[in-house]
Amino acid sequence: MTDTTGPLFAADGTPLKRKLSQALFKSRARAFGLVFPLLGFILLTFIVPIVLLLWQSVYDDRYASLMPKSTEIISGWDGVSEPTEDMAAAMVADLVVARETKTIGRVATRVNRELSGTRSLFTKTARSAAKMEAPYLAALIDKDDEWADIETWQAVKIAAKTFNPSYIAAALDLKYNADGSFSRQDEDRRIHIKLFFRTLEISFLVTVFCLILGYPVAYLLSTLPVRTSNLLLILVLLPFWTSLLVRTTAWIAMLQGQGVLNDLFVVFGIATDDDRFSLIYNKTGTLISMTHILLPFMILPLYSVMKTIPPSYVRAAKSMGATNWTAFWRVYFPQSVPGIGAGALLVFILAIGYYITPALVGGQDGQMISNIIDFHMRKSLNWNLAAALGLVLLVFVLFLFWLYDRIVGIDNMKLG
Repeated sequence: MTDTTGPLFAADGTPLKRKLSQALFKSRARAFGLVFPLLGFILLTFIVPIVLLLWQSVYDDRYASLMPKSTEIISGWDGVSEPTEDMAAAMVADLVVARETKTIGRVATRVNRELSGTRSLFTKTARSAAKMEAPYLAALIDKDDEWADIETWQAVKIAAKTFNPSYIAAALDLKYNADGSFSRQDEDRRIHIKLFFRTLEISFLVTVFCLILGYPVAYLLSTLPVRTSNLLLILVLLPFWTSLLVRTTAWIAMLQGQGVLNDLFVVFGIATDDDRFSLIYNKTGTLISMTHILLPFMILPLYSVMKTIPPSYVRAAKSMGATNWTAFWRVYFPQSVPGIGAGALLVFILAIGYYITPALVGGQDGQMISNIIDFHMRKSLNWNLAAALGLVLLVFVLFLFWLYDRIVGIDNMKLG
């Protein structure tokens, strides 16, 4: 009788378990080798640039690298007591070097991020720093009274930190203080939290409107004959063949005071010629245009899921006495929920980072946080604050994704 309780061996004498492990390893290595070029491309062109940009939200070594002497001295200052002569001497020495190496502009810009108005203070003082003599603190104050203000030195202390939470604090309408504490920004500077909430509001409303408009369309596409549904599906995909910029500018012509929609409202008596609706350069224009642009992203996931729902289920419910509404709500709708989840998540995430449409038709009331990020990237050149705003937005989107997974479940999301 053969003993089957001991280890099994392959034909070459190798234990079968080890042989199986080697075969699995080779199979996985071969699969990894096939996808490695794609993974490398995504890593180098997508992941690395994003990480490098977000890294700037907490890392800024401009002042520390260009003003090493004052950085070393001021790092030991408590940020509360009066500035010392050693701090002033180190500051003057660094200003002399920064003037000679023509880096004073970068230094002044960095400090100005923490305290507005200090750029001109640094550039003006640097021009005279080489002629200053001890006592240096008195010489600095004699050059400009702002050097006697402790807030100037506190701004320098914050700017001298290489790893700095001040940008993330500013993104949350907070102020990072020299002693390491946080305080709220002044009332007129609290704009980011308001924009974050407005972004969430617009994204949520656009998602709801897309669901209300897209669900009947997807249902119609899934129930019509194949030839007819394919023709209508081409109409749904037709906007993708047109530039986003062209579609957005078309809405400007549609929504303006003398535009097509207002003319129709006047014709049908909904509005008068002297009292037309304000549909553009506000939140209303943003909602209308974004809903139209993102509607296909809701219809397609819904359609792909609805297409897999057997119509016999609804017929069976009706044959057992259910009304049309009961058959739809109790039988059909629950099976379409995965498509609703996929479409809603896709539309919401796309809407939360939208830029072109709010920039063109939003006006002041329709601007979103993406427009402020663009402003800091292209105009103010405060890339660190832009990175901090992007980091906060990314963390919030990931939180919503986690919340969706906890409530609905990612496993229940289907795209067909």
